Amino acid sequence: MGKVFAHFVIRGAMLPIKFSFTPYVLPKLSDMLFIAIFASVLLYGPRLFNLDGDLGRHIAIGNYMIQEGTIPVRDVFSHSMEGESLVPHEWIAQIAFAISDRWLGLNGPVLLTAMIISLAFAIKFKESTERGAPLLIAAVILVWAAVASSIHWLARPHIFTLLFLSLWSYQLEKLHTEKPICLIFFPALMLLWANTHGAFIAGFVVWGAHFFEWMVQTRREVVDWKKGKQLALIGASSFAVTLINPSGYLLWTTSIGYIRNRYLTSHTVEYMPPNFQDPAMWPFAFMIVYGLLSLSARKTLPLRDALLMAGWTFMSLFSMRNIPLFAMLSVPIFAYLLHIQTNSLTALTRFQDRLSKVEDQLKSGVWSAVVVFALGLKLTRGVSLDTAQAGNRYDPAVFPVQSVDWLLANPQTGNMFNHFPWGGYLLYRAYPDYRVFIDGQTDFYGESLTREYEAVISLSQGWQGILEKYAIDWAIVESNSPLAEALAQNGWEILYKDETAIIIRK
Repeated sequence: MGKVFAHFVIRGAMLPIKFSFTPYVLPKLSDMLFIAIFASVLLYGPRLFNLDGDLGRHIAIGNYMIQEGTIPVRDVFSHSMEGESLVPHEWIAQIAFAISDRWLGLNGPVLLTAMIISLAFAIKFKESTERGAPLLIAAVILVWAAVASSIHWLARPHIFTLLFLSLWSYQLEKLHTEKPICLIFFPALMLLWANTHGAFIAGFVVWGAHFFEWMVQTRREVVDWKKGKQLALIGASSFAVTLINPSGYLLWTTSIGYIRNRYLTSHTVEYMPPNFQDPAMWPFAFMIVYGLLSLSARKTLPLRDALLMAGWTFMSLFSMRNIPLFAMLSVPIFAYLLHIQTNSLTALTRFQDRLSKVEDQLKSGVWSAVVVFALGLKLTRGVSLDTAQAGNRYDPAVFPVQSVDWLLANPQTGNMFNHFPWGGYLLYRAYPDYRVFIDGQTDFYGESLTREYEAVISLSQGWQGILEKYAIDWAIVESNSPLAEALAQNGWEILYKDETAIIIRK
């Protein structure tokens, strides 16, 4: 690219200033990884919300808060639980999704999701290199972890936990170095986290591993009391700020209570154990195998890292929604292990040294910003970036798109019964004109109503009495479902029907 010399007049003197474009023209490896993950999420596009119906509910609640200027602590979105106490543990994320949807339609939440996931892994890449892992090894592990975590890449509030946990664990790790650390960072982040997603508890799990390691180390003659005081202050202050939310201590009882309810978690796909017969689970399975082999071969891993690996492996085997958290936290740990195992390979070491020298001369962030801006601009202009080139829209084969079009043109009165996975979509399209019977917020609807819903769709004994109990006047359910057939046989009138949904009235 050559070097350009610019002359500026400073206080009457001509001073030559040397400037090279080369550090800005060539992308750093960190930029390439960020761009690769960012583009991959955009390619997923419609999958981010068509595999799960919750995004619509989050957008609807976010729009409600924006329009009303208040955070709802009583239910106003269903007729079955209207007025019941509601714990809004995701309200910041819901506002963020609503704002992005208002700006770009469904392209907005997709773009937001891509940004958050990319940033979360970019932080882990930075932590890996700061802990001594060579660039190439850190990059290989990062890509591996990203692939493993992609099974749960969805446009939902849990993606904020990916970012917050990445930041939280990165800053906690600085306690074990000579780098300066700002203790106020932790309660500040936890305050934001506790009002964004209920998995803020994961932060305390990671903190617990660090604190337990320090307690074990106190058995030595030389005790690092400064680190112990810092960890205690972080834990106490961070716990205190979790109570600063619209529902106070109920935030904890709701989050823990839901996890302990075996009926609800066993009926939620993401809380089920991973199925290793599914090829999508194999990258995670190989991570477990590699971790076990590495730990059995060497005993050089810090106790906190061993605890994190063991703990998150167990939690991921118990519930596959923890796999992305396990994968992300494993990046710097696996990079460290692989670095030790390949350190004797002279050719690889030389190549990595040359790569590091080139990388040190480049400026990070420039290409990432350019690509994010360019692809974001394409989305604002309506360009389809997903693999199917169909655009970010709800799939009519999965959600009742045409049925709701008909419903909005032909308003119905009375209470609705709806197919559970469609609850969020119905709120997105039809609230406040229509309120659902149930949606994906099972931690709110609870076991009792969920059992009643299942009794109706399975035509169990007393199903008709449940419809009478909630004064159901019409239903929107799957076209070929047993419930639709039973309602028609009981004299209900079919108002609309397509291949996906049927609207039937009493």
